[in-house]
Amino acid sequence: MRVFSGIQPSGNLHLGNYLGAIVNFVSLQNKAECIYCVVDLHSITVWQEPSHLYKNIHEITAGFVASGLDPKKNIIFNQSKVVEHSELSWILNCTARLGWLNRMTQFKEKAGKNKENMSIGLYTYPILMAADILAYKATHVPVGEDQKQHIELSRDIAQKFNTDYKDRINLLTKNSEFFVLPKPLINGPVPRVMSLRDGKKKMSSSDLSDMSRINIMDDEDQIFNKIRKSKTDSGIIPSDISELDNRPELRNLISIYSGISKQSHQNILNEFSGEQFSKLKKYLTDILIAEICPIGHEMKKLISDPSYIDSILLDGAEKARAISKPILAETKKIIGLA
Repeated sequence: MRVFSGIQPSGNLHLGNYLGAIVNFVSLQNKAECIYCVVDLHSITVWQEPSHLYKNIHEITAGFVASGLDPKKNIIFNQSKVVEHSELSWILNCTARLGWLNRMTQFKEKAGKNKENMSIGLYTYPILMAADILAYKATHVPVGEDQKQHIELSRDIAQKFNTDYKDRINLLTKNSEFFVLPKPLINGPVPRVMSLRDGKKKMSSSDLSDMSRINIMDDEDQIFNKIRKSKTDSGIIPSDISELDNRPELRNLISIYSGISKQSHQNILNEFSGEQFSKLKKYLTDILIAEICPIGHEMKKLISDPSYIDSILLDGAEKARAISKPILAETKKIIGLA
């Protein structure tokens, strides 16, 4: 079992990243060979302030380590330091089909009515994501629900490559397939954390309102204020879990509480049913502060030592290339480039 996943260095590592991905990363590190990437090439599909990008790469790396990822057990690196990702991406561009990309819903959501002015990178980045995964022949990819479609695309690309070059693969490798078809792992405690200001919108570092998210480096007062002012409705907390379906802000707070406390949604409703939101928010604030603030404090310590972060990324890149370089070389041999 080889695991690959990554997070974009877009700044403001937040609760959605933590509950949707990093908690799962940490739980996997004793069960599989794990490769975790700061996907900095993905981040530049939209404009990034150059003076901030390097800092953001360090912030994500510090977040990984502060949350419990051991750099000695896991390969941790930033994508742009391993050239095999970009080179394999071009090869897979020539395997993927336009119709497959046209079905990608994330591009449609991000571009909206302005798609003609979006970068080509934003449109094709699912192919780079496929290259990220296939460059290591990863068997499993922990992702949020919104990324599942991209794993399906990676599988389609891998399958088409295996089919297109079946005879050549068999001749050179004595196997019937070359690329592994990766499987998504969507089992983080909260696969999709929503905005504190809009329960129908995903929590995001790109949201203009800082009040929409809990940043991992927020202090106690910031967490208190954000939860206190988070959007709610006028009803009381129900006992029936089905009543959450039409109350997205309540569902989001219950999901966050569940992810941090490791209790089921129903157990939380049993505890707070009939209560006003104020009680739920008070208890949620307390457990968030207890969980998040120590990680934020450790992140700040790690970020203050950039040479240590750089050493983790350099070591990780060397280990990543040791795996991806021969896989790319084999790929080139299969298609006749070597």
